[in-house]
Amino acid sequence: MNIKLDDRLLSAASFVRPGDAVIDVGTDHAYLPVYLVEAGIASRALATDINEGPLNNAKETVASHGLTDKVSTALANGLAGAEDFGADTVMICGMGGELIADILEAAPFIKNPHVRLILQPMTFVDHLRRYLLQNGFHILDEALSTDNKKLYACLCAEYDGAVREYSDVELLIGRHNLVRREHPLRTAFLEREIRKLEGIVRGKESGGLEAAAEKKLLSDLKAQL
Repeated sequence: MNIKLDDRLLSAASFVRPGDAVIDVGTDHAYLPVYLVEAGIASRALATDINEGPLNNAKETVASHGLTDKVSTALANGLAGAEDFGADTVMICGMGGELIADILEAAPFIKNPHVRLILQPMTFVDHLRRYLLQNGFHILDEALSTDNKKLYACLCAEYDGAVREYSDVELLIGRHNLVRREHPLRTAFLEREIRKLEGIVRGKESGGLEAAAEKKLLSDLKAQL
């Protein structure tokens, strides 16, 4: 039986170019790379994880789908040792934005115009956007999705060496997401960030701290609704 992905992982898979060799970092059960190869999207894949338990799960998934010739597995910390795989696309889904940025920073080989990054952070997506923009990566597109009532943004980026800047609102929401006013998840994404920022403002004010910057950002976010 072919792998069926949830909407969150399908949004990440949508950015993979046909024929790409894909590395999936933190693969867990290897559902994503197996799906991509089974669907004829990826030509081959490397599934990595830092822990033996998830990697064993990945090996079982690959074997049960008869794909050991096209999907390899490796015990690895981030992208360590993956330089020689010849990846066209690197996918990192299901980690915090700060950790994803650290993994990218430790892998100089991704600073290659021919390597696409598909990144889906669980937290601190603004931190990841800032890292990409300041380190020569062009955010080509983004996709919003929902899973178990949680909202996720998936970033698609490629290296071109140019340093870019986003406004604070664009860092939080994503430039591509802001301009898609008809997207069904755009408002929910904005409202989530507004609620989080309102909580920060309340906390600061109750502690007698200055919250002018947060109030300005809050106003800018509400103006996008």
